Amino acid sequence: QVQLVESGGGLVQAGGSLRLSCAASGLTFDHSAMAWFCQAPGKEREFVAAISWSGDSTIYASSVEGRFTISRENAKNTVLLQMNSLKPEDAGVYYCAAELWGDGSMRSGAYPYWGQGTQVTISS
Repeated sequence: QVQLVESGGGLVQAGGSLRLSCAASGLTFDHSAMAWFCQAPGKEREFVAAISWSGDSTIYASSVEGRFTISRENAKNTVLLQMNSLKPEDAGVYYCAAELWGDGSMRSGAYPYWGQGTQVTISS
C-alpha cells in the first residue's frame, strides 16, 4: 500500500521560510515523479512544484519560481520543498503526490497517489 506522509508545515511570518518533507513508502520511489500541490480555503488544489523520477527535471508554478525549491533524497524515500520568502498567498494545505515513471506533471490528475497534507499558515 502506497503511503505519502507530509510534515514540516506550521505558522510562519511573511518573509520567513519553511521546509516541507514527504516520506514515501510502498512504491518504487526512485522510479516515481513527485510533486507538491497547495489548496487554500475555498480554492481548488493548485500545482506548486514537481520533480521527475530521475531528478533531472524540475518545474515550478510561476508564483513560486525563484522562492521555492523541490528536491529528492532517494536514499531516504523523501521529497522536500524548501519555501523561502513566504507570502500570505502561499498559505494552504500542501499535498505531496507521486506518479510512477513520471516526468513531473503540473496536472493533479496525473498523480494517482496523494498524502493527507500539511497545513502552512502565514501571518502578515
